[in-house]
Amino acid sequence: PASVQPGETFTYRIQPSGTSYPDKDSGATTTNLSRLKVDYAIPANATFVSAAVVAGTSVGLDSVAPNVLRVNDSGNVDGSGGILRLSGNNQVIGNSPTTSTNSEGGIRVPKSKKNLDGSTNGNGDTWFRLPAVDVTMVAGATGVIQPKVRTAGTAGNLGASENFSTQLAKASFLGTQWAPTRCSPRENKDTTPLNAGAGPLATISIASAPVDVETTTSLSVPATAITGTAVDLTATVAPNNAVGTVQFKSNGTAIGSPVTVTSGVATLSYAFDAAGAQSVTADFTAGAGFVSSSASAQTVTVSDPAPVDVETTTSLSVPATAITGTAVDLTATVA
Repeated sequence: PASVQPGETFTYRIQPSGTSYPDKDSGATTTNLSRLKVDYAIPANATFVSAAVVAGTSVGLDSVAPNVLRVNDSGNVDGSGGILRLSGNNQVIGNSPTTSTNSEGGIRVPKSKKNLDGSTNGNGDTWFRLPAVDVTMVAGATGVIQPKVRTAGTAGNLGASENFSTQLAKASFLGTQWAPTRCSPRENKDTTPLNAGAGPLATISIASAPVDVETTTSLSVPATAITGTAVDLTATVAPNNAVGTVQFKSNGTAIGSPVTVTSGVATLSYAFDAAGAQSVTADFTAGAGFVSSSASAQTVTVSDPAPVDVETTTSLSVPATAITGTAVDLTATVA
């Protein structure tokens, strides 16, 4: 990948280019190459997880199947080593506990006189390619991750067994001849400095960690309310693309369920059940990418509803006649 997030687990793939050896060289007839290895430095700014050969990516190999071992500078398998070694079980020409410069071992390239595509090579050259390796790591906090071939320390010297690429050529000329080969990235076969081949094979940037956006929350409430009658309590969150919920409270106690913020607004319709001054607040709990915030308290004065006069009707019942000096009933009925 071109870039990764801090702490992200990622995998990069690395593979040597195809190469060849001739049918004859300096009067000798070649037989094969064996004990091939390629060493890669484990890059900084990341934590190594695993490395594995990618099946089906090699051409023209036999004998010991290629594998990847984590080794130290001495070529010994080491869980803390800084080198990934592609080889045939660490059977190489040097810098390993299983070395030889006069016997076949490890990965072998038998003479085929064929190209990478399987066609016959007109010059009798034998082409081959070592397999790809998938390396899985966890990105660090900052910086860049740069896979490289091994060139640190002795590996940067000319003709060292620690060189990143080594192999053993076998040929026939007045008997069997063995030619250990050690390769380092240089322009010429002398002591010239390492060239660009010692530099990064790729650069993977570690992206800056995302910064959560600060928010502000304001609260709008009516100045007065009547018990039992719902009023709107409205919280406004800025910026208006903030995601999260708002919990309204009255005198410190949550009222209603958290309300999802939509386009920067969350509204709760609420009926107070007790008269008196109610201190209303709104707390915004932010979702990913934003910072939570709270609104200043606002006061709603809640009162009980005023009594309402009830309409009445009054009817009167009296006797039709009366005698002076004699009491009679006069009756009023109110409804």
